[in-house]
Amino acid sequence: MCRVVDLQQAVLAKNDQCARRLRTELGALGTAVVNLLSSPGSGKTALLEAELALAKERSVPVAALTADLATENDARRLARSGAPVKQVLTDGLCHLEAHMLGAHLEGWLPEDTRLLFVENVGNLVCPASYDLGETLRVALAAVTEGEDKPLKYPTAFGLAHLVVVTKHDLARAVGFDEAAFLAGVRQVNPGVEVVFTSARDGEGAGVLLDRALAAREGGTVHQPVMARQLATERAAYGYDQEHDHAHDHGHAHDHDHGHEHAHAHEHPHEHAHAHGADAHQPAGHEHVHHRDGAAAR
Repeated sequence: MCRVVDLQQAVLAKNDQCARRLRTELGALGTAVVNLLSSPGSGKTALLEAELALAKERSVPVAALTADLATENDARRLARSGAPVKQVLTDGLCHLEAHMLGAHLEGWLPEDTRLLFVENVGNLVCPASYDLGETLRVALAAVTEGEDKPLKYPTAFGLAHLVVVTKHDLARAVGFDEAAFLAGVRQVNPGVEVVFTSARDGEGAGVLLDRALAAREGGTVHQPVMARQLATERAAYGYDQEHDHAHDHGHAHDHDHGHEHAHAHEHPHEHAHAHGADAHQPAGHEHVHHRDGAAAR
């Protein structure tokens, strides 16, 4: 009898094992990883540059690793903050993987680094499938991209610990429907905090840094409902050989989605990566942060 083997599932399981090791090793050094996911042109580089500069002002040891298919443009921009920055060129690969991150950190990451910001490849599909050993996963979307992004990319937004809206100063000009966006986020990831930012006028400045530091210090981190569901599904399949007590990992398969990229990685369907912290906020508890820092529910 022939046995059908899901090779992609095996690849993702191997990545999770590597991510667990990386999380443990970095945790022992006092370093937390913040994984930033968004579409190209969302403004995450501008936001990250401002957060890195603020960290330097506050004397918080931070570093950044930015990934792109080509050019070192983002690394040059981020380096203006004064923080240690490294560019990773994926040579066509549409996402980072845990072993890639670990290899690039060897001999480079300063020992006193408290936060390592990873600017993933601009893509809301492939990067969502791969755990990088992060403590905080952040999904970003610009108001110029439209309010339906969370529903179009449920895996990326559904597995985020934090959602950041960028270019909020342009919301009125582009007719951004804030209520519809929040409803979409609530549908795929109940209870996740949504922060509105603008690198141009400083709205939301420091919120990302504050949330990352709080997560590093063991503060409450939102655990997505999707993450818990996927962890249960994966356990039912019996291929989770190790258990990470701080994070649950899983992968979902959406058979309606097709995606291909170079480097011999074929995705016949979308894969979802699940992860979350020990503590989580109750489902339906939504936080929205605007310019004045007040939370609206």
